[in-house]
Amino acid sequence: MSAQSFRSLGSTGRDGPAPGGGGVLAKLLADPRRDGRVTHVHSVPPRPGHRAPWPPWTSRTLVDRLALAGIQAPWRHQVQAAELARAGRSVIIATGTASGKSLAYLLPALTAVLGEDAGERAPAGVPSGRERPASAARDGGEGTVLYLAPTKALAADQLRSLRSLRLTRLRAATYDGDTPPDERGWVRKYANYVLTNPDMLHRSILPGHARWAAFLRRLRYVIIDEAHGYRGVFGSHVAQVLRRLRRLCARYGALPVFILASATTAEPAVTARRLTGLPVEAVTDDASPRAAAAFALWEPPLTDLRGEHGAPLRRSATAETAELLADLVAEDVQTLAFVRSRRGAESIALSARRALQESAPDLADRVAAYRSGYLPEERRALEEALRSRRIIGLASTNALELGVDVSGLDAVLVCGWPGTRASLWQQAGRAGRAGREALAVLVARDDPLDTYLVHHPEAIFGTPVEATVLDPDNPYVLAPHLCAAAAESPLTEADAELFGPAAGEVLAELVESGMLRRRATGWYWTRRERACDLTDIRGAGGEPIQVVEASTGRLLGTVDEPSAHSTVHEGAVYLHQGESFLVRTLDLEDAVALVEPAEADYSTVARDVTDIRIIETLRTCAWGEARLCFGTVEVTRQVVAYQMRRLLSGEMLGEKPLDLPPRTLRTRAVWWTLSPGQAGVLDAADLPGAAHAAEHASIGLLPLFATCDRWDIGGVSTALHPDTGLLTVFVYDGHEGGAGFAERGYRDAAEWLHATRQAILACECESGCPSCIQSPKCGNGNDPLHKQGAVILLGELLRGAPKITEP
Repeated sequence: MSAQSFRSLGSTGRDGPAPGGGGVLAKLLADPRRDGRVTHVHSVPPRPGHRAPWPPWTSRTLVDRLALAGIQAPWRHQVQAAELARAGRSVIIATGTASGKSLAYLLPALTAVLGEDAGERAPAGVPSGRERPASAARDGGEGTVLYLAPTKALAADQLRSLRSLRLTRLRAATYDGDTPPDERGWVRKYANYVLTNPDMLHRSILPGHARWAAFLRRLRYVIIDEAHGYRGVFGSHVAQVLRRLRRLCARYGALPVFILASATTAEPAVTARRLTGLPVEAVTDDASPRAAAAFALWEPPLTDLRGEHGAPLRRSATAETAELLADLVAEDVQTLAFVRSRRGAESIALSARRALQESAPDLADRVAAYRSGYLPEERRALEEALRSRRIIGLASTNALELGVDVSGLDAVLVCGWPGTRASLWQQAGRAGRAGREALAVLVARDDPLDTYLVHHPEAIFGTPVEATVLDPDNPYVLAPHLCAAAAESPLTEADAELFGPAAGEVLAELVESGMLRRRATGWYWTRRERACDLTDIRGAGGEPIQVVEASTGRLLGTVDEPSAHSTVHEGAVYLHQGESFLVRTLDLEDAVALVEPAEADYSTVARDVTDIRIIETLRTCAWGEARLCFGTVEVTRQVVAYQMRRLLSGEMLGEKPLDLPPRTLRTRAVWWTLSPGQAGVLDAADLPGAAHAAEHASIGLLPLFATCDRWDIGGVSTALHPDTGLLTVFVYDGHEGGAGFAERGYRDAAEWLHATRQAILACECESGCPSCIQSPKCGNGNDPLHKQGAVILLGELLRGAPKITEP
């Protein structure tokens, strides 16, 4: 095992000199056809490391094993976090990529597992008036550790690193959906370091806690890796799962310390407290060394092609990234290309292989795609091939963003803004992990936010990362977890306090609906079915759709049910491992999509229609004659057709209708209205297009202010909404009950909408394009749109808004 396995020290990597980030970029730009594509290059300077001595309580066996792995001494921030955890204080270590967060939690965790930590620990913060059991302060023997990762790949990677230490008393094992049934019993009975994910904790471990009693009774540490990934609805669900875990641990006499590891994030202690419900201290001073890096912002060129309504089109970010990936592989620069969608990852890998078939045929097979939805054995094989350099170029969704050890990478391509600055730096940090100078390139999509960012580098490099947004008190999140908790063990008044201030009202509603029964001793689950099945914590809802090759019965992968309407509808093009398939049938009742191989030279994009009605206005403020509001809405959306677009160019080839059922969503939204006098500055005929354009652009820019991307949110605009009687523009969370994104938009509305107007004004197009007001997911085919009208309406809105400081 190399030191890199714990993301703490640079490993030697491959032999021979590695190309520097600046040198690689210069080679890419040597092609004169690429003139003008780089809008900015940010140089990240190298940073020296600062070591600290091993804590005196650390297991000597562990120190010896780490020395054999090349780790002679820890970094200062690792020791600081480890000392806090060992003292019984929950801690979040929020430092940069490859800063060694793993070693920070392994020091106390493995020392406890090895039974060499019998010292006194200070009491942790205990909610609800409970006192810490004496057994939790001094266990005098082997403790247990529960490690939570958001992905199976990360847990498998951690297990590999743990086993490489060859600690005889360490019995580490993964417990996830890939664990065979016959191994699960062994894990429950014998493992002292269990690596799992929040889904298994929710569906298996907590409902079956009696079988885990011995493990939970000795639980010393709960490690939450990549904690910044727990945001929105998913993060809100995980927050309640953790409260259920704490409740059951207390029942078994344990109050474990929580150790969270996160990429650099704003307000890490606040976020960690919202996630765990406990006081948490933050360690943010990164003492690890960092190699120099070149970070380029890259804008694909305009083409001669025209899109909807004659709008000029840039070359697609997918095509540009595929070409860059092929060129880097040809130079033996090991590169990871991050792309937002499964389809995009497949498309980039396929295009790069085709390019290499012409220029360097022997390298074509050393490019692959990696995404969720693959079978477990496929994912593990790809991870190992990347580590061993059998693969030089890999196109991946963010499944490889979250901490999997992929040391030795020379370059990272980020195809399109990944949604947050935190994700951008996390992805870029995959390069240079072996201590060499690295290259990172953000390739802009033809999208308002991407265009804004590559021309405003200060919004990336001069701005702190975002705070993680989550809302554990969302009643749609809280209700099923109260039911699950009651099924695990009847709820008491003290438990209600543990689950937050909204729990009392939600419990009353659950009793009224017959989901729970109130008795003198507490609340009881009343039904035969498993309460944990009431919700999917990933926020997907419904049974996953299996994608099956009709002629062979081969299972290609899965798609979450809400996405199925737009990704595996009849006629959709589905990509898997570089192969193209055409969907012949989508059977929602049987949760299966039947596909057949096809050589399609086009992609498919679903179109939908959306209606929205206001249920409740929770907050409102006047902006002069205009009004800004936040509240609960009901959104009805139906996929009605799909468009076919030529690969790479994006040229429209045609549209076909679909007959799919509507979906209804009750969620949270931010909306603004203009008075008749303000709307009257435009001709009535121009109002729908102006409002529509303002809606698209504001959706595109909200991710700059909330921890989301445009696929997490939706919008509706109308010149006369029936609930307001006014011109109204809505932006809503695309998750049941809301995810906190619209609320953040309401809070930062002045800055958000000012940036929206500036982005439209700055775009060089004449009447609107994908870089400013056209949306890739518009259900109305981006019609009508009125660019100048949007600028005027936003100007009227902002005239009465709170003043902001110009950037």
